Amino acid sequence: MHGKRKLGVVLATGLVAGNMIGSGIFLLPATLASVGGVALIGWLFAAFGALVLALLFGRLADRHPLAGGPASYVFADVGPFAGFQATICYWAACLIGNVAIATAAAGYLGALVPGLTGAAIPLAAIALLWLLALANFVSPRFVGQLDGLLLIAGLVPLLLIATAGWLAFDVDLFRDSWNPGGASVAATIPSALVLVFWAFTGLESACVAAAVVDDPRRNVPIATLAGVAFAALVYISASTVMTGLVPADQLAASSAPFALAAARTLGESAGPVIAAFALLKALGTLAGWVLLTAQVSQAAAERGLLPAAFARVRSGDTPALGLVAAGVIGTLAIALTVSPTLGEQFGILIEASTLFALLTYAGACVGALLRGERSDVALAVIGGAFCVVVIAGSSRSALAATAVAIVAAALAWPLVRARATRSS
Repeated sequence: MHGKRKLGVVLATGLVAGNMIGSGIFLLPATLASVGGVALIGWLFAAFGALVLALLFGRLADRHPLAGGPASYVFADVGPFAGFQATICYWAACLIGNVAIATAAAGYLGALVPGLTGAAIPLAAIALLWLLALANFVSPRFVGQLDGLLLIAGLVPLLLIATAGWLAFDVDLFRDSWNPGGASVAATIPSALVLVFWAFTGLESACVAAAVVDDPRRNVPIATLAGVAFAALVYISASTVMTGLVPADQLAASSAPFALAAARTLGESAGPVIAAFALLKALGTLAGWVLLTAQVSQAAAERGLLPAAFARVRSGDTPALGLVAAGVIGTLAIALTVSPTLGEQFGILIEASTLFALLTYAGACVGALLRGERSDVALAVIGGAFCVVVIAGSSRSALAATAVAIVAAALAWPLVRARATRSS
């Protein structure tokens, strides 16, 4: 790829931050409303784990830049079978993540368009998913520029709520919403962690897209750490304010919680403005995630783990089949996960996506230990332990569904290995 088409350190940092600061923060207040303000403890713990993993992945990318992200390191360091499992898990995380982001974007679109409710929301989510898949056919650099530009748009509602929101912050409301379920903190936090950590998935974005980053040995580690640190700061600030602005039951029922908070803080006219900015940011995030999804499937195909057609690119270095697959699979997932409230549907999707991502991260930590770099041992142990703790706190239904997917991938391995052997 020509250098002029690649992402520099600024655009790569924007890709990392932009892929995290999106639907994760804009719809999570509704999903976490039943948890309450105590989720702040989960945010702090998740931020620590994300920074550890980001530092580890940054070091790995510095020494051994590989396109495809954490799954590629599992393939290289643990072996082809584990690499195939990790690739399928990571691809699933990206595909499901696309659906969650499209769902969040449709929710904010519904706050702007009268009558866009009920069954029309899933249809809008499908339309937005395909719109951003088509945008990816231009070039990776175009997507990076779009994501970086819309990151600025997304910061507008976050900064307004995180600053002006304090003027309307209700201490009594924050206290009442601290732990609405009444369970102990030890019982509440583990179940919330997997939802909270969704906001940090994407920390490896620059590593996944290493093939389209200029000077990856230098720029990928810088972009990864800077993007994660910036996103963590924004998350913790904004989520704290939200709990003291809107009652938990109203947050849970909202399809656009930041617009609701803005209307309460700045007046009713501010709601649609904030919804518009949030929609733009969610669209930028979706564009970036669709790019990563296609890059993952391309890297997998180049290793013989997916059909060779996924490795073919058109002008602009775009893996066309990966983009089409993201659209088709995403459409089916949206139809299958329709729920009574948008927050519930979003919660189902992000728990599944986060679990698959954490399994991939854990595999990369094992690979780092097997690689034997002394400077990586502590990071790999802490990062791996963090992944195990978050996975263990997930719901039984999500764990069962994930286990079924892993078994199915294991059963498919002999066929994949035979095809890879024939093609080589």
